[in-house]
Amino acid sequence: MKRILSCLLVLVMVFAVLGGCQSQNGANTNTGADTQTTVTPEATPESTSDATPEATPEATPEADPEPVEEHMTLRLGGLKGPTTMGMVKFLDDVEKGTSAIDCEFTLAANVDEVSPKMVKGELDVAAVPANLASVLYNNTNGAVQLLAINTLGVTYIVETGDTVNSIEDLRGKTIYAPGKGTVVDYTLRYVLQANGLDPDKDVTIEWKSEATEVVAVLKNGGGIAMLPQPFVTVAQSNVEGLRVALSMVDEWNALDTGSVFVTGVLTVRREFAEKYPQQLAAFLDEYKASIEYANSHIPETAQLVEQYDIVKAAVAEKALPYCNIVYYEGTEMKSVIEGYYQVLYDQNPASVGGALPAEDFYYTR
Repeated sequence: MKRILSCLLVLVMVFAVLGGCQSQNGANTNTGADTQTTVTPEATPESTSDATPEATPEATPEADPEPVEEHMTLRLGGLKGPTTMGMVKFLDDVEKGTSAIDCEFTLAANVDEVSPKMVKGELDVAAVPANLASVLYNNTNGAVQLLAINTLGVTYIVETGDTVNSIEDLRGKTIYAPGKGTVVDYTLRYVLQANGLDPDKDVTIEWKSEATEVVAVLKNGGGIAMLPQPFVTVAQSNVEGLRVALSMVDEWNALDTGSVFVTGVLTVRREFAEKYPQQLAAFLDEYKASIEYANSHIPETAQLVEQYDIVKAAVAEKALPYCNIVYYEGTEMKSVIEGYYQVLYDQNPASVGGALPAEDFYYTR
């Protein structure tokens, strides 16, 4: 009897344990919030259909970080003249180590030294005559772009005497000028033609390779010349009785073409611009600040102009107010220079490289 009772007690305990386990399993199926944290979405994708982004971070992947540009050294070129006078504060900042840009600067006496370096990729950015920017663009299949306008009209007709008071007075005269095939050339020819003079028959133009040669001619024998600032001031300090007879800016404006007379611009190699957009933007900001400094701190800028072997400080200080140093970029740059290019193209398509530049010529940040 005791044996039977013992067996019954064992059976009762077994059923009790089984019942408790069944009850515990039932509790787990009814408290999914406690168990979902141990189940991956891959194992039970239906359980994540109402999940918040916090519960499923893979549903909103983070954006790729901005690419970091490698360090670069800007190879900058400039000509002796107003297009470089505006950048001397930037060059001084580079030399003092206060600029964010590393820069190697090349100063050239004439444009023939700069153009090949841009074409060959030996310079990244260069200040050049306005029409040359379009020529480089066309001759390199768009490898060179217009970056900024830095100088408006700065050329003048000067003479030792008092015979020239209008464009007509140039008939039969010899004019000495630098820059054949540049803005100086095309501006002079355009203004002469617009006033009824044939540049090849009614006047004699004696071309010199640089402005200092023209100044030497005037000093040695006098005559008539077309010169840009600051070389007008240089000539006046060296040639007794030399006077400004005509302003080519005034003569251009008198033709009422609706265009702006532009002398100098900044160009950039497209490959460089595409590779270093952030650092190019930083350079433009510093370059713009340098131009603003040149216009507001004339005595200090004049000292820097001499320091960088452009002209003497005394000359620069007198010339800077007449150099029309400006800064235009982007859409403003495009609107200022398009009409000027059209005037040159209508006169001679070769003056802008055979065709007006397309939209991708104009660099925008």
